[in-house]
Amino acid sequence: MDQESESEAAREEAARGRMMRLRKAAARVDSHPAMLGAVEKLRRRVPGDERFGDRLSTAGRKTPASVVARGVSALEPNRPSALHEFGLGALQVWQSLAETAGRGRGEREVTIVFTDLVGFSSWALRAGDDVALELLRTVGDAVESAFFAAGGQIVKRLGDGVMAVFDEPEAAVRAALDAQAALEGVEVSGYRPSMRAGIHRGCPRKVGGDYLGVDVNVASRVAEQAKGGEVLVSEPTWEHVADDSLSTGRAKRLRADGAPRDLRVRTVSRTA
Repeated sequence: MDQESESEAAREEAARGRMMRLRKAAARVDSHPAMLGAVEKLRRRVPGDERFGDRLSTAGRKTPASVVARGVSALEPNRPSALHEFGLGALQVWQSLAETAGRGRGEREVTIVFTDLVGFSSWALRAGDDVALELLRTVGDAVESAFFAAGGQIVKRLGDGVMAVFDEPEAAVRAALDAQAALEGVEVSGYRPSMRAGIHRGCPRKVGGDYLGVDVNVASRVAEQAKGGEVLVSEPTWEHVADDSLSTGRAKRLRADGAPRDLRVRTVSRTA
């Protein structure tokens, strides 16, 4: 190799070295905890679901933002990335604006599910924060996995429970029963969680990433009347379920403030 060729090769090697150092420096900045924390804080402040982009928030949705978000999530780097989260944050705002402008699912009937853990607060006071958090994470994985598998969307997490929506009542009922079954093997520090669920179908108004309206309140009241380990479904919702593998107890009037006085509910279980 002549001197000129050696010099050109050296320049190319130096350029590659500089590029590699720049890439490493950019990756360090992109993964820096302070940068990640700033982006996470920004996502909590802007409109929409701060978790938008995960499997639950985009499952089954065909809006442009959801389609792009699924593609972005599929390209998730093998390290924490502020740039990746910032991109999902922009899609979060896009989706929220589309829904607020009336291009979301707010005018369609959906089946609303509320869950929570009976007796959790009293136990958590004795168990302490670390153990309680461990339980919530375990329960969350079990419940949300069951909901996602049935095509549900988590609207929001409510401490020891969630609010979710489904397109069809049958899917919502099955998901709630699957979640109950998944929790049967959960035990943390000797404590076994007891989940209750309330299900009601209606046409709530969608505002941003949330659902508001009378039907949401009714679903919440149905859940409040359920006992530990019980899935309680409003009578109008059960009328849309046709599944021989499911059975119910007799209808009983829902005695709760904020619910229609003539509304009846049923306990649902799987046929033995």
